Amino acid sequence: MSAKKQRMCVLLPCASNRRWAVPQSCLAEILTLPAQGEAAPACVQWRGLSIPVMDFGAQGKLPFRDAQNGAGLIAVILGVRGSGCDYWGLALRGSGLTVRHIDESECQDKPEAVQEYSLAAFELDGQTYQVPDLPALQGLATEMDSAVSA
Repeated sequence: MSAKKQRMCVLLPCASNRRWAVPQSCLAEILTLPAQGEAAPACVQWRGLSIPVMDFGAQGKLPFRDAQNGAGLIAVILGVRGSGCDYWGLALRGSGLTVRHIDESECQDKPEAVQEYSLAAFELDGQTYQVPDLPALQGLATEMDSAVSA
């Protein structure tokens, strides 16, 4: 198995119909928040910063808050410096949060399944994952942050 064909990825459950695979180096932290109701917050305080939070599952059936412990998870994504907000959050919904090595041979390309704000899609272990367009999403998060601040 070639190291060049293997990637350490974080698999993020975003909604019932959306799962992301991002390089581990793009993830700053996973926050566990006591949930205030069923909705994810529009922004969170993290390390002295207020960061916007995107929630792709807000209209879906999966709850933001875990029924057993009452907490919700937010993935903090690293942005590109000088391109808007340096960090932004992603509300996680459902199960499947995982960090793992992914080898190209394990994946089947699924170009027909690419969703908005994604660059590619692939199948792994029977699940379809999106490769998100992180710079475009950072721009969207920056717009959200500006709207909340106004």
